[in-house]
Order: sequence, then structure tokens, then C-alpha cells
Amino acid sequence: MSTIKDVAKLANVSIGTVSRFINGYKIKQENSLRIEEAIEQLNFKSNPMARGLRTNKTLTIGVLIPRITDVFCTQVIEGIEEILNPLNYGIVICSANDNLEQQTEKLSYLREKFVDGIIVMPVTSSEFEADEIVNRGIPIVLVDRLVKGYEFDAVICDNVNGAYSAVEMIINKGHRKIAVIGGPEEIFTAQERLTGYLRALNDYNIEVKEEYILHSPYTKNGGIQAINQLLDLEDPPTAIFTTNYPITVNSMKVLMERNLVMGEAISLCGYDQTELFQMFNPPVSVVVQPSREIGIHAAEILLKRMSDDQSRFPHIQRLKTQLIETESVKSMI
Repeated sequence: MSTIKDVAKLANVSIGTVSRFINGYKIKQENSLRIEEAIEQLNFKSNPMARGLRTNKTLTIGVLIPRITDVFCTQVIEGIEEILNPLNYGIVICSANDNLEQQTEKLSYLREKFVDGIIVMPVTSSEFEADEIVNRGIPIVLVDRLVKGYEFDAVICDNVNGAYSAVEMIINKGHRKIAVIGGPEEIFTAQERLTGYLRALNDYNIEVKEEYILHSPYTKNGGIQAINQLLDLEDPPTAIFTTNYPITVNSMKVLMERNLVMGEAISLCGYDQTELFQMFNPPVSVVVQPSREIGIHAAEILLKRMSDDQSRFPHIQRLKTQLIETESVKSMI
């Protein structure tokens, strides 16, 4: 493995000059060019941890998500990488596996790795432990969810109006018996999407039936029990609004197992857009979140905080959603 001495020798400069170049200091252009050529020729890799001890920067950021298998999470990460990769930032991705204890452990892990900043999609909005990170001055940007007890920058979607638009579309197709499978009551996004559902029903003077409002964990098997419960009601709904990707997928699976044709026997509208939903016949009506853009904006805000720019703190950025309407919601008119 090449060393800084090898680079200095090949570039015909001092070790100190190479060190200044690596750490971002301005040096003569001719020396900079020779060092760049030597680094490329030797395939030299600097030690970010050693550099961090000198500069208090490691050019590394942490990303903590509830689960690595979630399509929404991976699309957010793609947006983060789009901004940070060209700037030569390393990204440490951790999954909490939908577990609060693991979330706390992973936050401690990232802190001890001396990351320059952290982007977090919290497991829940009600419990979050980040005192040691805050005390160390490591900036945190939340995505998708806010948390109680802390003021952090955040990039979230307009969940209330996103849900409202979906339920309004279902109402305009003549449905009056509309159910919702929401997420855990303690999660910020689930609360907002339920608010949008209730607001739409109230605005159109449709009775809110408690048996049509169910909650499900945002997990791999989320929604299975809930949709079975709705379908088994003595007076089942004619349309169901599912409020995240796993719940939508599992609801579609249950409908197929029961030989119920979506858009005919039962109408369905989901949340989060994926290519999978467009492969069905009919394709699934969905509220689309700009997941990649969420990651882009989160990374941009984090870069701003890492450069000690504290203007407009905390900055809560809300992005608009888009409703894709298909024949998965039957017209009753």
C-alpha cells in the first residue's frame, strides 16, 4: 500500500506539501497537479480517521434508517449519495431494524465513528435519544418523521394533503364506505396521513366509522391482519386507503389470496410509488412521495450545518406529493 512518503517522492515535493494538499490547504498549482498525478498513479488512499484527528473532519456522514429492505429508504439514500458522492464523502449506512434499542445503539456507533453529520429516519416519533450527539455538536437532519423533545432540521412530505387528495379522489368516484389502514399511532407520518383521511371525510360530510380505521406496524408484514379484519366486517368498506408501501403490498397479496379483483370487488389506493405497483392489472392508485428529492434536500441541509451555517435553524422543509389515479379505484357513479 502506497504511503504519503511515496506520493511526495514521485511528485518531487515535501511530505508537508502533500499533507497540506490532502487536508484541503491551498498550495502552488504546479505542485497540486504533480501530487494529483502521483496519487492517481500510485492509487494512494489517505486515512480519513487520521486526517480527522488533525482537521476535526472525517468526510464521513452517517445514515440511520428503520430497515434496509424498505424501498422508500433506499430511494432516499440514492438522493443522499447523489449530493455527497461528488464531494468525496463516505457514507455509513445503518439499519435499526424497526427497534428503538438498536436505533440508540446505532446512533452511539455513528458518534464513535466521528462522523461529521447524521441523517436519520426515526423508528418512532415518541422516543429518540440523541443528547450525546447534540452535546458533541454533530448536526442531525431528520427525514420523513419529526421527533418529540428535540429541535432538528427535517425534510418531510406534505402527508396531510397527500392523504387528503387520495381520499378525495375515492369520494369523487362515488365511494362512501372508505377504510384506512394507518401506521403506528406514535409515528408522525402516520398521524398526519390519518388527519388527511379524516379531514376529507369531514369536508364531504361522510360518517367516520371507527371500525373502518385500523392501525398497523410499518414492518415487512404490516397490514395483513388489518385488511383481513376489514374484509371480514359484516358491512365491509368498498374502498381501502393503505398508507405505506408494505401495507399496500400486503393488502394486494391478501386480495389475491381471497380471489378479490382490485378495482372490481374492492377498490384500493396506496402510498409510495414503486415500479412494482405499475406491473399489476390494473396498476395501483398511489400517493407518490419524492423520495429521491427528500435525500437530496437532507444532504444539502446537512452540508450547510457542517459548514457552521446555522441560519434558519431548525429548517423544516415540506415537499409536495403527487397522486397517480388508476382503475384500482372503481367508479361507483
